[in-house]
Amino acid sequence: MIKGVHHIAIGVPDIEAGLAFYRDVIGFDLDWRSDIPSDNAKAGAAVGLPGFEARMAMLKGPDISLELWQYSKPVPRNMRGEPSDLGYPHMALAVEDIETEYSRLSAAGMTFVGPPVDFGKQKAIYGRDPFGNIIELLEEA
Repeated sequence: MIKGVHHIAIGVPDIEAGLAFYRDVIGFDLDWRSDIPSDNAKAGAAVGLPGFEARMAMLKGPDISLELWQYSKPVPRNMRGEPSDLGYPHMALAVEDIETEYSRLSAAGMTFVGPPVDFGKQKAIYGRDPFGNIIELLEEA
């Protein structure tokens, strides 16, 4: 039985920079973190990458957790693309005051495709975190 979504994983090039953004700017709380050495056979078996090395951190938010991963082995590829790409092209953060969050996050280094768009019952805008991952801000009336 599926109980719900536990977390979303985000690949970042620097775990400390990832924490600085997602913890300190976005507002998620650090739950726990770990360094995974290449000899951790269980981790390699679970992920399907025997011998991988990485640093990770689990962050808690009000309704979901984020898991940040900084892989050092194998060397990560940049697979970020456009919102129309297959896979997991973006995540959406529910906000109460989209204009305030848009201004705050812009000042903190996020880049947006433009100002928030008013759809009547919703306002939304897509942007990118400092690492190029797409984040949607969504305010529901």
